[in-house]
Amino acid sequence: MAPKRQFLPLLLLLSLSAFFLYSHYHSSLHLYLSSHSLNPNPHLNLPSNLNPSLNSIPSPSNFSFILKVLTFDRLSSLSRCLRSLAAAHYGRDTVHLHIYVDHFPHADNVGKSELLLDQKLDESRRILEFIDGFDWKFGQKVVHYRTGNVGLQAQWLEAWWPSSDHEFAFVVEDDLEVSPLYYKFLKALIQNYYYNSSNFSPSIYGASLQRPRFVPGKHGNKIQLDDETHIFLYQLVGTWGQLLFPKPWKEFRLWYDIHKAKGIKPFLQGMVTTGWYKKMGERIWTPWFISFIHSRGYFNIYTNFLHERALSVSHRDAGVNYGKTAGPDSYLLDESSLDIDLLEMQPLTKLKWYDFCFKEVHPGTVVRSFEELGSVLHSVQKQDTIILVSLFGASERVIRNLLCHFESFNIQNYIFMGLNSDFLLDLARRGHPVIDVDQFLSSVRAHKMKSLQDSDMEVKKYILVKAYVIQKCLESGYNSWVVDGNMLFLRSTPFLDVIDATYDFHAGKTPEILFIRSSSSARKIWVDDFIHKVALMVDSVLGKGRGRIPTTEGKTFVYIVGELFKQEGMRVKWVDEGSLGLEIDSRNANQTSQGNGKKMVFWSPEIGSDMIQKRLEELGLWIVDSDSSCTAVVCHQS
Repeated sequence: MAPKRQFLPLLLLLSLSAFFLYSHYHSSLHLYLSSHSLNPNPHLNLPSNLNPSLNSIPSPSNFSFILKVLTFDRLSSLSRCLRSLAAAHYGRDTVHLHIYVDHFPHADNVGKSELLLDQKLDESRRILEFIDGFDWKFGQKVVHYRTGNVGLQAQWLEAWWPSSDHEFAFVVEDDLEVSPLYYKFLKALIQNYYYNSSNFSPSIYGASLQRPRFVPGKHGNKIQLDDETHIFLYQLVGTWGQLLFPKPWKEFRLWYDIHKAKGIKPFLQGMVTTGWYKKMGERIWTPWFISFIHSRGYFNIYTNFLHERALSVSHRDAGVNYGKTAGPDSYLLDESSLDIDLLEMQPLTKLKWYDFCFKEVHPGTVVRSFEELGSVLHSVQKQDTIILVSLFGASERVIRNLLCHFESFNIQNYIFMGLNSDFLLDLARRGHPVIDVDQFLSSVRAHKMKSLQDSDMEVKKYILVKAYVIQKCLESGYNSWVVDGNMLFLRSTPFLDVIDATYDFHAGKTPEILFIRSSSSARKIWVDDFIHKVALMVDSVLGKGRGRIPTTEGKTFVYIVGELFKQEGMRVKWVDEGSLGLEIDSRNANQTSQGNGKKMVFWSPEIGSDMIQKRLEELGLWIVDSDSSCTAVVCHQS
């Protein structure tokens, strides 16, 4: 029945009002999300001290969970896999099932009898008939039957391109069996470590439900976890039940496209998986993903349940990965064997993180105040010694190359200091301890430096922070080496031979290095009043208000401290640079020898990063790849 004519204006007014309110709401929401762009999940803004339970963190309305089942020619395996997925507890959630059926290779049929060909065709038909008849009542069932054989790599890589940042994929190969509890656990995990902003980390790419058993780094540590650790982070991807987060997977696919197009192979020295790739080539995909994870410094969530139990079990049926059936790798965790609160998720800050060598790493260590410094120094020190590395004037690629050498020599007692930047925070995200020079200095000024004149010059900031870090090292009973980023160590203890036990202070001008022994005499000198004198001398040397950053010898940390030592009557042992290291510059082209007995290589801060890379390549000392990541994983027993 049509509305009366006199009501049309009223209806039109109401419609316009509703449209205005709808538009205003969505535009306001857009502005809110834009203003919270630093939060990866802006629809949640939870206090950082909360670890909400499963029911207290809502999933967004466009949350989507898709099962990706990869199968080929194992009907019995597929049947077991799908039935276990259908027996899981999904509640009222919608869970879609996508099945990818690979075709048998056409090339294998050349010269084969018609009987064998008919057997393969019949096997494919039986698999498709089973899938067609399989009842999936939790969401859509989508089947992709390939026209040709693509192999396991393409099955994985082409199975998913996320349609949004709220779409998640759980990928299983057909010889997998899952626990009825697997979805409840994964849903709780997503809510706590993806949608809870206080627990979110961009370094996490997903979660594996398989039991952790394998360390890919050669000579790595054995997997040893205490009984109370139920969740931890580990760099290795798990192919036996892997949950993938959308953003990292998209990033990987684009990275893969670039490397594949340019012919860059996923070779990573020191990794068992590189040997797999050399043997099996493009039949497998994990070496590609591992190389990507290595370059990005990403991590995967794993579970650790007692008695070799897991939420997903691989029956290791004969196929690409196994020549013959090996049987289940673990015992399935279900309601009858559940002896823990499966949905209890610890805060991310409480979890342990492990690299490819299964060595524990500590992401997010950023020192922003003098008070925070002591505990970090204690965790970093080795044999009561700290190496303080300044990032001043050093390029990102040069520092990453330095870190690769640190890893090679198992040098772990270092801490970087630099201005607040994406690079500094990325170092911290990857597990390297750093000092935020700006915030650190601000915290010190608020308490100890009120009388000093402010200076915007970077060089003064670095000099003053160095002075305060040394003071804290001395207070804590630690020796300290202060070095810049314009050098490379050629051994794990490059300065051991130059130490004279009768001196508390050792220094070198080129390269600029300073060693301070932790002694009572050094502690008596290196106090607040001494640092006050450092600041005053910096102002005197630099000249107040001068705009350019000086680089001459007379305006360095070693020079400032050396002059004050003279005034205090302190003895300094000056290091012979010629015997200590090899200097490289733009003139000594095609230099291929590091020299006998040299302990380091160094260069002038004036040399550009491209020239530094060229010279280090000639010496065989440039060990980062096109992604600025180490060309090798070097494991050391903990």
